Amino acid sequence: MDASVMVGRGTGGAAVFILIGFILLLGARSSRAQKGDGCGHTVLGVGSGSLASLGYPLSYPSNSVCEWEISVTTGHTILVRIADLDIDTNNCQVSYLRFYNGHGPGRMEIVKFCGGKEWRDAVIQSEGHQVTVQFMSGPHNNGRGLFLSYTKSQHTDLITCLEKGEHFSEAEFSKFCPAGCLTDFGEVSGTIPHGYRDSSPLCLAGVHAGVVSNTLGGQISVVSSKGIPHYESSLANNVTSVPGNLSPSLFTFKTSGCYGTLGLESGVVSDSQITASSEWEWGGHGKEPTVWGPTGARLKTPGRPWAAANSDTKEWIQVDLKKEKKITGITTTGSTLQEYQFYVSAYEVLYSHDGQQWKPYQEVGSDKNKIFQGNTNYLQEVRNNFIPPIEARFIRICPLQWHQRIALKMELLGCQPHAARPRIFHPAPPPPRKKSTVPPLQERTTHTPNIRNTTMPPHSHDEVALVAVLVPVLVVVLTTPVLVMVCSWLWKNRKSPEVTYDLPHWERTVWWKSMKQLLPSKLDGEDCVRYSSTARVDHQRPQVEPAEYAQPLVTGTMASLGQRSTFKPEEADVPEYDAPIPPEHYHAYAEPLPASGIEYATPIMIDRANHLSGGTLPFRGRGLVARTDSSQSASSAYDTPKSTSDQATPTEGQLYQVPQNTHNAPCQKKD
Repeated sequence: MDASVMVGRGTGGAAVFILIGFILLLGARSSRAQKGDGCGHTVLGVGSGSLASLGYPLSYPSNSVCEWEISVTTGHTILVRIADLDIDTNNCQVSYLRFYNGHGPGRMEIVKFCGGKEWRDAVIQSEGHQVTVQFMSGPHNNGRGLFLSYTKSQHTDLITCLEKGEHFSEAEFSKFCPAGCLTDFGEVSGTIPHGYRDSSPLCLAGVHAGVVSNTLGGQISVVSSKGIPHYESSLANNVTSVPGNLSPSLFTFKTSGCYGTLGLESGVVSDSQITASSEWEWGGHGKEPTVWGPTGARLKTPGRPWAAANSDTKEWIQVDLKKEKKITGITTTGSTLQEYQFYVSAYEVLYSHDGQQWKPYQEVGSDKNKIFQGNTNYLQEVRNNFIPPIEARFIRICPLQWHQRIALKMELLGCQPHAARPRIFHPAPPPPRKKSTVPPLQERTTHTPNIRNTTMPPHSHDEVALVAVLVPVLVVVLTTPVLVMVCSWLWKNRKSPEVTYDLPHWERTVWWKSMKQLLPSKLDGEDCVRYSSTARVDHQRPQVEPAEYAQPLVTGTMASLGQRSTFKPEEADVPEYDAPIPPEHYHAYAEPLPASGIEYATPIMIDRANHLSGGTLPFRGRGLVARTDSSQSASSAYDTPKSTSDQATPTEGQLYQVPQNTHNAPCQKKD
């Protein structure tokens, strides 16, 4: 399948265009199942279907074309049988039927027919699960056109919709009928269980009998038998059986036997088991009112049918079968009263296991509620089969269209299920019956529908596979620009390889800030060292002239430092330091202690002149003496001691303020 996607210059624009293209691609996938002005009857089911040219079987149009794209489940191939091909054979360039493997531009031709007889008994089989059928017509005078059927290749006994009972001589045989055999031109004669004339199309008769579904197709088992004198007209599953006279032979179908009545006509179902949303009361001309209650809704029972009090789609009638049954069909009639010609022409069916939660009936592969064609007059019986059958305890009929007034009689068809599941039932009280005295012929009449193929064929599994492939591709395309932008941002904002080593955490603690008041600070012009993480390991540390150890601190301060101080102790009888500096007490000025023994750390001492010195700090008694004056405050590293106005000299044990740096010296980088 071809599709074009425009890509914008920007990343955002490209993503938007790709998303739009993806949506359009999915839309095109479902809308292009058939295209052209020469397409006629078309039913493309899940695993089988039928298609015809426009106007078949009368005459196909000139200068027209139609293409059908057929798909089945992945892993299967497609089997095609041509039922009829009647086209002009004078010009094979403009009038032909052609088959391709696959869809779109990459498809490969399988075979081409130009009329004649070479198509008869031909079986076309694909190499994959997709086939394109192309029908082209040029100018011509006459010709019926094209009709064909297809299915999965596993059904090798496929027959077309046009094959009749008289085309088979076996007493018993089994064939596979494709979907889409219910057409406007098909006609059957007969009914189940009496049989059908052998001139009836087999598959159309199977739809009428309720053994196959028109939207799904299916297997039929046929039995030939003798004819009967007369065939009555009947309507079943949207197929009308025309009346006929004596026939030498007929055929019928083997069924599961689950087509017996479930007790409405016979009385097995009691009156209390039949309930309705409302009932109509009508007296007429001063007579006593008569009730058209739900108990009258028994097929072939004389008397008034059930009629609803109101004419709207909220009305319903339901049957409680007391236990779960397998329900295969329903037969309905109108009022059967000539003076009251009421009937329901279309309805839905709901079913329930407990009488409280209801589900609408839907065909396999469809998400739409199935609409059943009802009666076309007040007297004739109409049968509709449930394929697949319903297994439930409650059945509810919801009229959608009617003639004059909602009224019907009915019978359910089915049997006891093979394995019934136990269910807990909580019966709901029946709703109060509403009564109405509206005259019968004053209600509105709805249009009687001609319902054919009310459910759309389900989508092929290839669409699911297409989504499974395109969605991941779309996600990758949309997320790739985002990842590129994130990686680009991370590259631009990556960290520099040079790492400046900051002071350890313990230096920012409160007790260290108090201790720094007693230690010399960096002076102006002092160089700090920055190490690079990319430098070689064998660099020599800066050579600093060793300094002597500091004099002992004041007694009170030494007591706060504890035994692990790295400064030289007093000459008093104080025990020597016997422990290395732990990590939490590490200082930037201290050299690490060797593992071989205990040594004292060497502090870096700097005098006021900004020179390294090995001298000691002068002390006066047990207190520190300030070497600063007010005239040197701009370049001095220390402030004067804290004092009051009446205190001339610092007292013993008095602390100095935090050293002050007037300028921040630039750091010199060392590799």
